[in-house]
Amino acid sequence: MNINIFKIIADADIVVQLILLLLVFFSVFSWAIIFFKSKMIKTANRQSDRFLEAFRRSKSLTEVNDAAKKLRGSPLATIFLAGNKELAYQSKSSEGGWTGEKTDSLKASNSEVARLEKMMFFLATTGSVSPFIGLFGTVWGIMISFVRIGAMRSASLQVVAPGIAEALVATAVGLFAAVPAVIAYNYFLGRIKDIIADMEDFSLEFLSIAERLHGS
Repeated sequence: MNINIFKIIADADIVVQLILLLLVFFSVFSWAIIFFKSKMIKTANRQSDRFLEAFRRSKSLTEVNDAAKKLRGSPLATIFLAGNKELAYQSKSSEGGWTGEKTDSLKASNSEVARLEKMMFFLATTGSVSPFIGLFGTVWGIMISFVRIGAMRSASLQVVAPGIAEALVATAVGLFAAVPAVIAYNYFLGRIKDIIADMEDFSLEFLSIAERLHGS
């Protein structure tokens, strides 16, 4: 038996159609975010590896600075650029206290965390809300079936089937939108936590180097 999903949607109640349209929006936008975040995190990890290699291989901060400018997709490079800029300023300053590098690195780190977590809320929202929106479509479709039974005074399959089909389509589309969003959210959350841990380790390492240089 052939099932024409598009015909079911076209014949559906206007409320169910609006619900399906909303779910399609959530799904499409979620997939766009998934592809974007996947590319961004992949770039961040790849460039961070290249930056760390340059950082530990270089003999001067100037060389590292040049490398960092070419790897701005790396959160570590961004932290280094912010800290090294303040380090240069402190070195030229007549004031002896060392406080700025830690502050600037922290600001850069917070900025990178915000960048990495950008749009994650939408994936979380899609994963938690879409099933309930689909459930609302399901309830509405079943309600339409009962209304038709009352109007036609018949519980035959021809009367009940359209509403039940609409209900099942709404459920399926809700799950189709929610499941990938939940999986992607959990996956990206784990990857972002790993990157944040690397950022914290690098910040401490660079802070130690900067303090030694400033004190010498």
